[in-house]
Amino acid sequence: MKVRVLGAAAGGGFPQWNCGCANCRRARTGDPQAKPRTQASLAVSADGDRWVLLNASPDLPNQINQAPCLHPKPGMLRGSPIAAVVLTGADVDCITGLLSLREGHEFGLYGPASVLDILHRNVIFDVLPGPRVPRRVLDAGATEEIRDARGEPLGLTVTPFRVGGKVPLYTEASDNIEELLSPDAVIGLDITDATGHRLVFIPGCNAVTDALRIRVDGADLLFFDGTLWHDNEMINAGLGHKSGTRMGHISVSGETGTIASFAPVKLGRRILIHINNTNPILCDDSSEAAQVRAAGWEVAYDGMEVTT
Repeated sequence: MKVRVLGAAAGGGFPQWNCGCANCRRARTGDPQAKPRTQASLAVSADGDRWVLLNASPDLPNQINQAPCLHPKPGMLRGSPIAAVVLTGADVDCITGLLSLREGHEFGLYGPASVLDILHRNVIFDVLPGPRVPRRVLDAGATEEIRDARGEPLGLTVTPFRVGGKVPLYTEASDNIEELLSPDAVIGLDITDATGHRLVFIPGCNAVTDALRIRVDGADLLFFDGTLWHDNEMINAGLGHKSGTRMGHISVSGETGTIASFAPVKLGRRILIHINNTNPILCDDSSEAAQVRAAGWEVAYDGMEVTT
């Protein structure tokens, strides 16, 4: 299985267009220790020929241009190696890139029923009509082959599973986080190729439970929510009024954070993705980035390639 990180940052990217925090200032100066990153998405392939996108970020056109594996093949006037898109949620940074795939190309589109319902209720997504872009519901716990628009298998199976997460910001009807958490709003993806190699993709999660540890155990590759280093990061920086908990994201650090929670789990490579512009791990020379590396984790960056 081949994996390319199209984007590694959280919503807004890095540097974020309207942010003047220390991290963003470093990125804008071209500091090699603070590499710019676009919004989170992966491209996955079983054969290096046909590719599946995991989420479609607003930065997708630029991400495709930066990824030769996603370019039209030599001699092809129109076409793309992108054969399917799988959505983990309906946040803006997960679905907006779909609108950039409207130029007549066929692909299969997968997502939870709640996510596909949001697309159905917003007529702008009708620029991707079926059968050119057939929409296929992913049911938590059910394993199925990922197929292109015409039903041809792509050599990958996916098992979606529920993770702790909240409804998209634009659908919030309350400020009470307990009322916003939903078992169907965000899913994780367990993707397997014909050789049995496993990729687990969880770009958004509010807590690591025993069930989640069991689910990811033994995976060759885990991409996991790295949004914030600590829960009050944005509040302490004076850049927002919401904690990570309120936004539906677990912290990387702390006794109940990502590093500690997955320490006993058997994994191949473990990589943090969906990283907010305030998170110090975006700067390679920070003490926090050093702690991540010492714990056996990696920090995703645009263009990162992994083969399992």
